[in-house]
Amino acid sequence: MDHDTPKFSQTNQPILTLREETSALLSAIIESSDDAIISKTLHGIITSWNPAAEKLFGFTSVEAIGQHITMIIPSERLKEEDFIISQVSQGNQVNHFETMRQRKDGSLVNLSISVSPIRDSTGKIIGASKIARNITEQRKAAERQSMLAAIVDTSDDTILSKTLDGIITSWNKAAEKMFGYTEAEAVGKHISLIIPADRLNEEDYIIGEIRKGNKVDHFQTIRQAKDGHLVPISVSVSPITDLEGKVIGASKIARDISVQQADEEEKKQLYEQIKKLNEKKDEFIGLASHELKTPLTSINGYLHILERMITDEKALQFLKKSQHQVKKLSTLVSDLLDISKIEAGKLQISIENLNIREIVDDAIGLLSHTHTQYRITLYSDVKELNMQGDPGRIEQVIINLLTNAIRYSPGTNQIEVFLEQHPGKVKIGVKDFGVGIAADKLKHIFSRFYRVDDVNPNISGLGIGLYLSHQIVSRHNGEIWADSQPGVGSTFWFTLPLL
Repeated sequence: MDHDTPKFSQTNQPILTLREETSALLSAIIESSDDAIISKTLHGIITSWNPAAEKLFGFTSVEAIGQHITMIIPSERLKEEDFIISQVSQGNQVNHFETMRQRKDGSLVNLSISVSPIRDSTGKIIGASKIARNITEQRKAAERQSMLAAIVDTSDDTILSKTLDGIITSWNKAAEKMFGYTEAEAVGKHISLIIPADRLNEEDYIIGEIRKGNKVDHFQTIRQAKDGHLVPISVSVSPITDLEGKVIGASKIARDISVQQADEEEKKQLYEQIKKLNEKKDEFIGLASHELKTPLTSINGYLHILERMITDEKALQFLKKSQHQVKKLSTLVSDLLDISKIEAGKLQISIENLNIREIVDDAIGLLSHTHTQYRITLYSDVKELNMQGDPGRIEQVIINLLTNAIRYSPGTNQIEVFLEQHPGKVKIGVKDFGVGIAADKLKHIFSRFYRVDDVNPNISGLGIGLYLSHQIVSRHNGEIWADSQPGVGSTFWFTLPLL
């Protein structure tokens, strides 16, 4: 029976021959293939172009058929076509040849191509069929994989992976350096290879977390090197999942923290030394201040006796100046003693009932008496306001603020004081019209021994008064702050709760 002779069915429809059925099947396969399938003559003229080729290269079959295959070959790769045609002409196949081709829009695409000879009925080679597969994503994935492998291999941190049963599956160069085992010695072994016997339970905990899909971050522990020495490390462990999201292992990054631990120990020792020195310093300040109090009290007493005995006006002026300097020195010693008490946590605050208006009046009266050239004006509607606090310490704050206002207001003679009652608190302010303080300095002015030297370096002081004032106000559960403008003046405010 001739397979090529057409037959007809009882309905007079032609019955396809076996060759026609095979041809139709092959045509359907080519049309539906996800790979680009192209045929061409040995001269490179395109003779077929399936839908996948249209999608891959952007040319329709009408645009491509009859054109030379070089329409999709970048100029620098034209020699590849000569090689492929020469192989096909000799009856050879070219399998999985990786290259790049050019789309209609000019963009390049990574391909894996296989080319086979096309023969006529006599066996003569008359062309070539080409199957091209887009491997751009595979190429990118391979490049990413290669880059990650390079990062892992060159990392200064130990990076290793293991199965959920603890079998080591990868081991980078840093791991070799840290633990002394080569990759060949470590891969395939259990992770307990580097875990001290007394820490094996840690591995159970870590694997337990990994099985749940949890990450273990910055876990500090100790591991054992090949030579037996112990290595303190910080380790982070993450789950490794398969394509379905199932946890199949763990990746571990370990960093040697020997240096950090040594630094921490050194810092701890240094801190203890500084703490002891600071305690001795506070002890010295307290002792020195206390010892200075006795002779200062005696000097002040003798000066008062001399004041009653001296009648010469000029000598009396010198005596007054001496008394003033002794008073300044006595105040300084008292402040230093207070600082030592603050540092030792022994500053006493004696809470009692007081009239805040009376305390403000007394402080203003004292400073007005000793600084007669200044006019200190009180602005307040408060006639009497009873509250609880330490009257001596609150007066100390007001005197400190008034003293600073006088000290930093050269060339002016006016100071304003404000006493205001607010819901649940009393607010007191001291305003001067002096040199002022720059905004970037304000945040430091209540720090111990801080001085705004660029204002006027000739102004005396150790930067103690505002620090003490802040401590006293804080002990009363109040707040203290300052508003200031260079060249205009400053206003220092503090509040105290009305208990």
